[in-house]
Parts: sequence; structure tokens; C-alpha cells
Amino acid sequence: MAQTARSIPATTSEAAAPASVLRSFHPGWFGAVMGTAIVGVGAFMNPGSVAALQAPLRVVGIAFAVLAYALLIALGVPYVLRWVHHPDAAWKDLQHPILGGLYGTFPGGILVLAVTTAAIGPALLPAGVVFAVVAVLAAIGTVVAFAISVVFAYILFVTPRVNEESVNGAWFIPPVVNIIIPMALLPLLPRADAETARLLLVASYAAWGIGFFLFLMVASLLYDRLVYHPLPAAPHAPSLWIGLGPIGVGSLALLRIAQAGAAQWGDLNAAVNALSSIGALALWGFGIWWLAAAILLLRKYLRTSGLPFGIGWWAFTFPLGAYTVSTLTLARAWKVGALEAFGAALFVLLVGFWLVVTVRTLAGMRNGEAWKR
Repeated sequence: MAQTARSIPATTSEAAAPASVLRSFHPGWFGAVMGTAIVGVGAFMNPGSVAALQAPLRVVGIAFAVLAYALLIALGVPYVLRWVHHPDAAWKDLQHPILGGLYGTFPGGILVLAVTTAAIGPALLPAGVVFAVVAVLAAIGTVVAFAISVVFAYILFVTPRVNEESVNGAWFIPPVVNIIIPMALLPLLPRADAETARLLLVASYAAWGIGFFLFLMVASLLYDRLVYHPLPAAPHAPSLWIGLGPIGVGSLALLRIAQAGAAQWGDLNAAVNALSSIGALALWGFGIWWLAAAILLLRKYLRTSGLPFGIGWWAFTFPLGAYTVSTLTLARAWKVGALEAFGAALFVLLVGFWLVVTVRTLAGMRNGEAWKR
């Protein structure tokens, strides 16, 4: 997601030095895990429902899931080591009004991998292994996601230097990771006893509520900031796409919670699912507006100030991916072919963004740009 002014030496040799890289390790790196995993989920769904593409897209989905796990390990090691060896730098970033929100990508990556494992894992692993992995990832991700959302909000409340122009799209990350929590918990319901299943359902609705209402508050702040102040600097432009994340995951989670709780609704099952489906579609509709606005703003940045590369570019992937998966799911729930086609088009756009961001990231790692912020 978003990034700040460069805070480490500009030369490639210094930027690439291991000690410097670890100390200044960008908290938004886990956006790569989220963005890669969601491409795998989208591919596994066979966007467009083309029978001839089902088998190859399943292979693509599995490949992206495996890559996402590799990224989790590769990025998780320096992430943890930074807190061990450079806690002052890590804590300073958490207190920053832009970088602080990016810490949400860490539990976000864990939770998205839990969702990915539940969706793709059964094609590779025994059911018991899938359940265990999802349970561990969901437990860790849930606790850390909630903690970061509370701590970062508290820091914003008590930090004097936060003002209206500090509001940015990265503030959507703590809300969206809370909304992802239900998607990680729901796959556990089939193997849970009745009491535990109710608890998981309650926790899912609670987490959805936390994330959704935080999203509304941040969206209001960001709307005011964009209307009453100049546009954010070009390096922060990708963060404006993050709003698609809470919209996409929010609509999807609302639909999935209602479906997963069928045993709890009794005679109200049809009504609950109908209302949830309508609510999910209404929220998804807001995403059309957000996507159009984000595209127009991106076009403006590209035509005026340009778009310098940074780790913030990964904001183009997961939010769009979440909205893509939501579109495909709603298309099949409502049985609307036009929505399925729209979802397929979004998936093509998502893959294009992922390829561009990945190539630029690899080039940035080689020439040192990826280590600057």
C-alpha cells in the first residue's frame, strides 16, 4: 500500500545492504502475500465458467497459492527479525499515520492464506490437514488483526501530528483485515460441534461489524480529505484502490456468513439468505462507483505527476482481487451471466496488475528501489 518519503540512503549499494534492508523493511510488504493469494483464489473459481479453462485455471490457482505461502515465509522472517533487532524502527513505523496502517497487511496475509487454503487446499491435501492449517492461520490472524486495528486507531487518537491531510487509503487496511476474519473462520464450522459453531458464527458477525463500520468511518474521512484538500502525493495514489478491499470482502463475507449459518436460522433461513444476498449486492454496487473513481484518479496521476514505483503498488492487487471474487460469487448466486462476464474481465485486469507490479518489484529489488521509502 501507501509509502512515505525515502528514509534510507539513495544509493543502490547502501539500500541493498542487509542491515539497512532489515532496519527499514517496509511494513507493507505483506501486500504481496495478499495480492498473490487472491489471484490464486480467483483463478481457481474459473472466471467466466469456461469449461475448457477449468483444469488449467485450477493449476494456475494452485501455483499462486504455493507462491503465496513461499512469500509468507520469505517476508515473514525479516518482518519478525526487524521487531527483534530493530524494535525502535518498527515501533516508529507503527506510530506513523501512513505506515502504521500497513502493519495490517501482516495479519491480512495470514488470513487470506487461510481463506486460500480452505478454497484450494482440498485439491491437494487431506481434509484434516486443511482444517488444521486453516484453524492455526485463522487463530493467529484474528488475534493480530484485531490488535493492530485497535492499537493503530489509538495511536491516531493520541498523536498530535495527525491532521486531515494525513488521511489516506492505507487506513482501510485495519478495517478490511477484520472483515476477512469471517472468511477464515467459516471453513471451520463443518467440523465444529453445535456450541462452537454458534461461537464461530457470532465471532464472524462481530468481526464483520468491526471492519465494516470502521470502513464507513474511514471512507467518510477520506472523502472529505479528497474534496477539501489537494490530491495526495503521487506515491500515495495506489492506496486509493484499497477501498475496494472492504467492499469486495464485505459483500462476500455477508453472503458466506448467512450461508454457513443455515443450521442456526431454522424457518428463517430463506429470509436471512435473501436479505444477506440483497445487502451483499448493494454493497458490491458501491464498488462499481469506487472502481470508476479509482480508475479516473489513476489516469489523472499518470497524466500529470506520474506514478513512482514503491511497495505501495501492491495496493492494486488484493483490493481488486477481493472485488473480483465477490463479483464472481454474486454472479453465480444471482445467476446473472453479465456479472460473470464482468467478473472475468476484472480477473484479466487483476492478472495484468499483478504481472506489472511483480515485474516492477523484482526490478526494484535488484536496483534498490524496492528498499527505499
